[in-house]
Amino acid sequence: MNITLEKAGTIDIRVTAPPSKSYTHRALIAAGLGEGESIIECPLRSDDTVITASALRQMGVPLAWSGERITVIGICGKPTCDDYSILDMGDSGTSLRMLTTVALLCRGPVIITGSPRMKERPVGGLVSALNNIGGGIQYLEAAGFPPFLVDGSLLGGTVRVDSTISSQFASSLLLSAPFAERGIDLQILPGAVSRSYLDVTVDVMKAFGVTVEREGYDRFIVEPGRYYQGREYLVEGDYSSASYFFAMAAVCGGRTRVSSLSPSSVQGDRRFLHALAAMGCRISSAGDCITLESDGVLEGIEMNLSGSPDTVQTLCMVAACARSPSRFTGISHLKYKESDRILAILKILQALGGDVKAEEDGSIRIRPATLHGGRIDPAGDHRTAMSAAVLGLAVGGVTVVNAGCVSKSFPEFWEILHKEGLL
Repeated sequence: MNITLEKAGTIDIRVTAPPSKSYTHRALIAAGLGEGESIIECPLRSDDTVITASALRQMGVPLAWSGERITVIGICGKPTCDDYSILDMGDSGTSLRMLTTVALLCRGPVIITGSPRMKERPVGGLVSALNNIGGGIQYLEAAGFPPFLVDGSLLGGTVRVDSTISSQFASSLLLSAPFAERGIDLQILPGAVSRSYLDVTVDVMKAFGVTVEREGYDRFIVEPGRYYQGREYLVEGDYSSASYFFAMAAVCGGRTRVSSLSPSSVQGDRRFLHALAAMGCRISSAGDCITLESDGVLEGIEMNLSGSPDTVQTLCMVAACARSPSRFTGISHLKYKESDRILAILKILQALGGDVKAEEDGSIRIRPATLHGGRIDPAGDHRTAMSAAVLGLAVGGVTVVNAGCVSKSFPEFWEILHKEGLL
C-alpha cells in the first residue's frame, strides 16, 4: 500500500507506546531456554518477533501466543532440532543473531538462512567467537554471511567478540551463556556499537534469574549451572517506536504525550528525548507518560548516536527542519541494517530538497534547506518508512510507497496516525 501524508500544522496527540521489540525477543529466548512455565504479558507481535517465536517452536519450545500474552514452557537449555533443520529468519537480523547461539545447543547440525538482504548482513564477529568456544560453524555461500551450518557444541570459557558491526553478537552469546559447559567470560573488543542493548540483554537475564557479573561494557561473566526460571514477565514500552510521535510534535509544533514508557528504562533510545530537548523542545514526565512540547522552532545539534541506532533516521528528519546545521557521528554501522540506512537518509532528504552529506568519517551533516513533497520508497525498511512519515507531516505532499513494511516492528503505526487525525 501507498500512504500520502499532508502538512499537519500544530498537533496534539496522545498515544500508547507499543511493547519493546528488543525486550520481546530476549524474553522469548530466556523463557524458552529456562525451566518451568513463563507468561510473557504485553509482548510485541510483529513480523520479527513472530519469526523468533516460530524458530523457537521449531527447536522444540512449547509456545502459545494468545491475545496479549505468550505462554512458554522452558526446555532447560536443550533444544530438540532435527538434523539439518532449516531455520529461515527472513528479514529479522535480531532473530538470526540471537538464535545462532541457541542453535549451537542442539545435538545435531542446523542450517540458518534468511532473505536476500539477510545474506548481505555480516555475521563474522559472532561466528568467529562461537567457533573459538566449541562451535563448528561453516558458511554455505559467502564467507562471513548467512546462510551457514551450525554444528559443534557450546563449551564456553573465555571468548572475545568483535561487536563493531552489532552488539547483538555479544547479546547472542550472553543469552545462551548459562547453558555453556564452562559458562562464559565474554570480553568485548574496542569499538563496539549499540552498547545500550547489552543493558537490555542483562536486564532480561536478571529478570529470569541469571546474574551477570560485568565490568562496564568491556567484560561480562556468566557462571555455569544457574538457569533461567519461569515467571510472569511484563514487556515494557518501546522508546524507539515512541520516537516517531515525539518527532512529529517537534517538527510540526504542538504536543505529544506517550504513555507506557518506563522512566527508569535502560533502552538507549531514551537519548532521543535528550536530543530533542537540546534542539529546543520541552520534555516533562509523570508516571509512565512522557510529554513533549514544541513551538516548531528547532536548532541543529551535534551528537554521537552510536548507542541509539534505531532513532538515527528519525533524528535526521527532525534535523532537516532545524534552522541551523546538525552533525551526527557514530553511525557508520547503519549501512548493515535492514537496508543501508546511511544511504536511505541521503535519498529521503535529497528527494525532498534537503541539504545532506555523508562525510568520509562516517558521520552525516545536515544543513537548513527549503523542503518539498515527493515520493519515498523505503526499500522494505520499516524505520525508513516511519521516519519519512515524520518529514511528510512537516512538509506535506509526501507519499511513502510499500508502506506496509512497518509490520516488521510496528504494525499499527499507520492506523494510529489515522486515529489521531494525521492521515
